[in-house]
Amino acid sequence: MVVKLADNIISPLGVTTEENYCAVKAGRSALRLHEGVPGIPIPFFASLIDETILNVEGDYTKFERMCIQSVAAALAQCDIDASSDRVLFIVSTTKANVSLLAGGRYSALRDLPSAVLPGVAASRIASYFSNNRIPLVVSNACISGVCAQIEAMRALEHGLCDYAVVVGADVQSPFIVTGFQALKAVSTEACRPFDRDRKGLNLGEAAATVIYGRSDTECDRWQMVCGAVRNDANHISGPSRTGEGSYLALRSVLQKIEPDDIAFISAHGTATLYNDEMESIAVERAGLTDTPVGSLKGCYGHTMGAAGVLETLLSMCAVDDHTVLGTRGFENLGVSRAISVSSENRTTDRHAFIKLISGFGGCNAAAAFKKGGDR
Repeated sequence: MVVKLADNIISPLGVTTEENYCAVKAGRSALRLHEGVPGIPIPFFASLIDETILNVEGDYTKFERMCIQSVAAALAQCDIDASSDRVLFIVSTTKANVSLLAGGRYSALRDLPSAVLPGVAASRIASYFSNNRIPLVVSNACISGVCAQIEAMRALEHGLCDYAVVVGADVQSPFIVTGFQALKAVSTEACRPFDRDRKGLNLGEAAATVIYGRSDTECDRWQMVCGAVRNDANHISGPSRTGEGSYLALRSVLQKIEPDDIAFISAHGTATLYNDEMESIAVERAGLTDTPVGSLKGCYGHTMGAAGVLETLLSMCAVDDHTVLGTRGFENLGVSRAISVSSENRTTDRHAFIKLISGFGGCNAAAAFKKGGDR
């Protein structure tokens, strides 16, 4: 089985997974109104990392420093030789160093044509840990973080590595923010997932790392049970109105996990009109309307390449704490299907959850996780 060995989250809410979980459980949010940002004339709500919390020295971009610091913190929790060729680095990101195109203090230090390539950044991150194996980059829109974990599971199950270090991260830039603003997808206030008065998404920055390994015996670690990616190719940016790909991904993972074991579904929950509606339809079609559904976007915004990893780790913490985290910003159900969303923390005695996520191009993914062996 594929099990979690270590983890870390760096965000505006903290530099450890525990700090982040405690902040979210307490109802805190990192979302703030940002005005006067160079290259972004329209004010926007987002959760942005202050670079002063990053302590990585050397000629590294903010994106690279976030990843390196998060990976280093996770590696410090386990006895792994990161330089070994049996360790595979997997980087989940949607835009990596695209911020270099906007100029600034890093761009003059780099060969821009190659520096903006995600593979170049991933190699620099792996090289920091003296790992010379070619890293894997997963860049599949907003589902990248879940896809990266699925790739880690496959690599481990097929013996392609002994350990997989998965780090997801993205840095907001004029290219990204103005792009979402052009799509009329960005809310001018804190986002409200699944709410009747939701007005769009917020963006965020984070780096999240999970280290997976194999175990041939039953143990009390978190296990990645299975994962599925389904692309319904509905539209370049709009999700399927019937939730087709999301439903198919859910249906696939439900073949490997009992619905009665599921504490909750960690939904994508971006607070856009169509995403939340689509997810509610997919959940209903999968027969899970009685299962609690939640979103963490009201605390972090949409952290893009980090989202699938960050939200998985916080979901693990929640189950360990017998808690279903409330959906910050939610008040009144604003989707057509009667899914179980609450702004309040709830209790649970179940030991598994599903991470559900969707992205541009009609891509969708789901993964199931459970604590301990086959109990």
